Amino acid sequence: MDIKRVFLIVLDSLGIGEQEDSYLYGDEGSNTLKSCFMQKSFSADNMKKMGLFNIDGVDYVSGIEKPTAAYGRFREKSKGKDTTTGHWEICGIISETPLPTYPDGFPDEILSEFTKRTGRGVLCNKPYSGTQVIEDYGKEHIETGKLIVYTSADSVFQIAAHEEVVPLSELYRYCEIAREILKGKHGVGRVIARPFAGDFPFRRTPNRHDYSLIPPKTTLIDTLSENGLEIIPVGKIYDIFAGKSLKKSNPTKSNTDGMEKTKQFSKEDFTGLCFTNLVDFDMMYGHRNDAEGYAKAVSEFDSWLGEFIKELKDDDVLMITADHGCDPLTESTDHSREHIPLLVYGKKIKSVNLGTRDTYADIGKTVADLFGIDADIEGESFKNLIIKD
Repeated sequence: MDIKRVFLIVLDSLGIGEQEDSYLYGDEGSNTLKSCFMQKSFSADNMKKMGLFNIDGVDYVSGIEKPTAAYGRFREKSKGKDTTTGHWEICGIISETPLPTYPDGFPDEILSEFTKRTGRGVLCNKPYSGTQVIEDYGKEHIETGKLIVYTSADSVFQIAAHEEVVPLSELYRYCEIAREILKGKHGVGRVIARPFAGDFPFRRTPNRHDYSLIPPKTTLIDTLSENGLEIIPVGKIYDIFAGKSLKKSNPTKSNTDGMEKTKQFSKEDFTGLCFTNLVDFDMMYGHRNDAEGYAKAVSEFDSWLGEFIKELKDDDVLMITADHGCDPLTESTDHSREHIPLLVYGKKIKSVNLGTRDTYADIGKTVADLFGIDADIEGESFKNLIIKD
């Protein structure tokens, strides 16, 4: 085995520029990283040293002469541009059919069954901003006890409820009911609990919880687990994979919390994968078109990164990537169909331009190969390109 530990960190939604098929999704011109770069608070010196700005397509700033990491960009081959699809592809599943979306709201057959089983009525039932929906429907929810059900451009069924009206345990149970109902042709990628609190104007709490579909095929996580390696999920990784082949969840309240947990795990002696999702980039800034906030969050991660790499041991590998885009400067507040970056860093990793690769799945295939495993998942390993001779 060449490598003992891999730290795979997903900067949720930090795409680096439109894909050739972005017009099919209405995302022409999207470039999340560029939109962040244009903000005053943006700073990414550590990722720049690794080769972030040397990646194909980054033409608005100069790269450096001798990057310290392997670097490249990856196309999404799956149909879709959401979190579930992106993470599944990273881990070796290419989704040929897009997960269902509901631009006109959920059909009566779904909501009538949901109402029957929860005993509560439904408000909204249309695509909506998560912060705006509680502003517009929060008071009526408190007065009637009805649940705020809404969606987005993604394949999600979201349930918002005030924590003093619907206790968290009850809200989570309603999500489990929705997950049981939403199968087959209505099998959305995620059912999401969206609790909020306080008086008007209300505030969302950090007690969100995602209920994903079970991955339909073998993933990188399954493969590593079957081969006796440890997988440490940080953030919403456990939820995205519906807990499949994962022994424990390590949820986080924020990017800062996720970074701190990842650093703590780096101090532990384990053999396997620490898989982290930092969701604030997407949830707090991309979806809210807050370019300055997004840029600041990237800067905070980059500053943390400078300290984190000091914790890495000689047989560790660090991978930094994304799962889709969410350009904060476009009119849309939805995800965008973009390439994702990859930086691969470690004592045993050489600096090489990986170019533009055809699928995110190459990442998962390579992780398995670094552990000496020929995984039966989609993708092509580039281990031989990045390991020092």
